[in-house]
Amino acid sequence: MLLIFLLILYRLCSAYEIAQLSILFLQTKQAFIMKRFFLNILMAAVVAMSLVGCKALHTVSSGETAQGRPYELILVCGQPQWQSELGDTLRYFLEQPVKELPTYEPAFDVMRIMPNNFKSLTKKHRNIVSVIVDESISEPEIKVEYDVTAAPQIFVTIKGHDNASVAKYVSENRENLLYVLEKAERDRTINYARRYYSEPMQELLKQTFGVDMYIPDNYKIRTTSDDMVWISQEYPAASKGFFVYKYPYEGTQSLTAESLIKARNRFAQRIPGPADGSYMITVDKIADETGENYIPFQSEHRAIRIGERPWIEMVGLWDVENYFMGGPYVSYTTVNQATKEVITIDCYVYSPKEEKRNMLRELQHLVYLIDFPAAN
Repeated sequence: MLLIFLLILYRLCSAYEIAQLSILFLQTKQAFIMKRFFLNILMAAVVAMSLVGCKALHTVSSGETAQGRPYELILVCGQPQWQSELGDTLRYFLEQPVKELPTYEPAFDVMRIMPNNFKSLTKKHRNIVSVIVDESISEPEIKVEYDVTAAPQIFVTIKGHDNASVAKYVSENRENLLYVLEKAERDRTINYARRYYSEPMQELLKQTFGVDMYIPDNYKIRTTSDDMVWISQEYPAASKGFFVYKYPYEGTQSLTAESLIKARNRFAQRIPGPADGSYMITVDKIADETGENYIPFQSEHRAIRIGERPWIEMVGLWDVENYFMGGPYVSYTTVNQATKEVITIDCYVYSPKEEKRNMLRELQHLVYLIDFPAAN
């Protein structure tokens, strides 16, 4: 009875029951031949083309619903490979720390299983990486497939002649591999949001900022004004949310780290803390190793592109003035050329007892759901 209960519970852990759009690519040693594609996975195809020796991405139709939690991954790998340099390489890139978080959390929660145990339920997992080492394989290769035994699913097969050559190949392509795995999770969030979005929130954001944005209907509006909207999900001992704000664009000086922090603090003061007179602020100093002194702390500031639009990403920590409370934040800032305004989407998480990765990643994925009007 206990086993049956656990299997039912595991099945309920599937967060998104959405069939992913199909893609089909073929690759020769010289080039990929694209046979069919959809826009929402074009970037994954571009990354795949950079993996020299990789097989094509393709989708196999399946009626089964994928199992598992977000960022959970089944790694099919034999014991000799797991205990070799190949296992070390796989652990290094799959369990590397999430850079946006102040404490260690891995990029993926890896569950390694032996090849002879890879059957039935495990084959229906949302994220699968299978490692095959065989002397008959002449060159290392990577094959990325979607929805092979369930949907939405990504299935990555890594093959090679021996442990050393496969380890080297994985190391050379680790960033691209991480990208396609991360993008699979992001696409699930995006598809879910587009399917279950809140029309009132979409209309509010359009009226306030002139943009289209899809927000799942399990979020709630907390505060609105003519230049800021605060939206969040609240839990008994945790919170995740974001606030969107705008102000006039006054040239490139509006996008410096100093200017963005000043703007963030100005708007964050409108987010109240639990106690009277408490409000959100940006951390600018932290305790040293002794815990007796404080040293300066600066949020990370870098230029990125999401699609065709340039953004400034800020990664740092937030705190609450006059209250013991805080956590990580990631903000994304761009210029709305149609209105000549700076617009920022500031994502934050408060979860002192639970892991923060999945909560923050979900918020970050929502940035991909923003559509700006064309500038005049």
